[in-house]
Amino acid sequence: MPDEMQRALIQRGGETGGCRPLGACMSELDTQVVGILGTGDFSRSLARRLVASGYQVVVGSRTPKRSVALFPEEAEVTSQLEAASQADIVFVAIFPEHHSTLLELKPALAGKILVDVSNGLQIKQGGPSYAEQLAGMFPESFIVKGFNTISAWVLQTGPRDGSRQVFLCSDSSKAKSSVLAMCHRMGFRPVDMGLLSSSVEIENLPFYLFPSWGTPILVSAILFIFFYLYNFVRDVLHPFVMAKKSVFYKMPIETVNVTLPSVALVMLALVYMPGLLAALLQLRRGTKYDRFPDWLAKWLVKRKQFGLCSFLCAAMHAIYSLCLPMRQSARFKLLNAAFKQVKEGVEDSWSDEGVWRMELYVSVGIIALGLLSLLAITSLPSVADNINWREFNFVQSTLGYCALSMATVHTLLFGWDRAFDPGQYRFLLPPTFLVVLILPVTVLMVRLIFLLPCIADQLRKIRRGWEKSRHIRFVLPSDNCYNGIDNISHV
Repeated sequence: MPDEMQRALIQRGGETGGCRPLGACMSELDTQVVGILGTGDFSRSLARRLVASGYQVVVGSRTPKRSVALFPEEAEVTSQLEAASQADIVFVAIFPEHHSTLLELKPALAGKILVDVSNGLQIKQGGPSYAEQLAGMFPESFIVKGFNTISAWVLQTGPRDGSRQVFLCSDSSKAKSSVLAMCHRMGFRPVDMGLLSSSVEIENLPFYLFPSWGTPILVSAILFIFFYLYNFVRDVLHPFVMAKKSVFYKMPIETVNVTLPSVALVMLALVYMPGLLAALLQLRRGTKYDRFPDWLAKWLVKRKQFGLCSFLCAAMHAIYSLCLPMRQSARFKLLNAAFKQVKEGVEDSWSDEGVWRMELYVSVGIIALGLLSLLAITSLPSVADNINWREFNFVQSTLGYCALSMATVHTLLFGWDRAFDPGQYRFLLPPTFLVVLILPVTVLMVRLIFLLPCIADQLRKIRRGWEKSRHIRFVLPSDNCYNGIDNISHV
């Protein structure tokens, strides 16, 4: 993070025992004069961040005397006309419906850089954007759209991770370069979005609600409803219909606890399935230069969200499992089993098979959850930015398949020999774990097939530019350049 972000924000003079005159600050730094039109929360936070970054700040207000106490003493609070006249770069920090009130400042703002930070009330399907409308009002000024995705809180506390990005666009490359340099100096990471016509997209960004999470959450919800109803029919409804036995108390915890790992395992398999489908397409086409279908391209982009939904379900399953012995019904069952054992005179109910099965089942489940936790942690931007591509690929691909394998073994140990018990097929429905295992076992089998040298070498050639339709002599590098499991899931 830049050095400017390490220093504390400017405090009031009464808290710090006074401050230096503005001229003293100017003598130390070759600063630009930055103007802010508006005195709202965003304007105050922006002024503090600019002052902390070494800029001379002048704030334009309709009522300067009333607003002066709201800003740091290093910032000059004056009229809007005087602020517009003094500043080199002017932040227009007023609501867009009030932009027309600035028309009287048009002569003072001519030739100046105007940074529009405004947002609307809803998503715009088309133009013109507020920045384009502002450009129409001030044709002699250079309009830059930006800082509208940054909150006042981030400006005060400093940028962190994803909040460091500032999206900018402008028809003037010189004006945009000046604002880009200002972003860097303030500790943010500017993202050039091109011409001012992109401002519609930038203005819509604050209104998107988890745009990449819609499909993963929907798939998770559908899977949860399906497996919950499936388990309800087998474990709750079947005893009630066939034996008139009411076990509806299982619905809040037991049925949910069987449903959550089912969703988690299927969602984890869905993380790695699109990579295998992409590899199949590349093998079939014999090139990597043909575009994937839109549905597959979108699926590939959202693998992280699928994985985090899987981790959430797995973590909730672990919590639910720890709570099982706390239930009153579990205590009654334990006491009844003990009384029945005493009544029947059974001295030893030890079962080596049952003990080993449970020990392995719990141990493998813990390993799977640990690996899944590692995948979730490395997907965080703050962690991913501190590891190189090979390390990230090793965790997300190699360890990811290990997590899928462990979760599959965990499910197999849960099922044990129940697949061969006719009593488990209630209403002719197979046990839940058999339904759950279809997708992850298929993914793991296809992955093992791709590890065969004849297929792995072909994929490596395609990914390095070889094309089946062209007669190109191609020699692969030595095998020493690759690890044991080549990355075919991130094609």
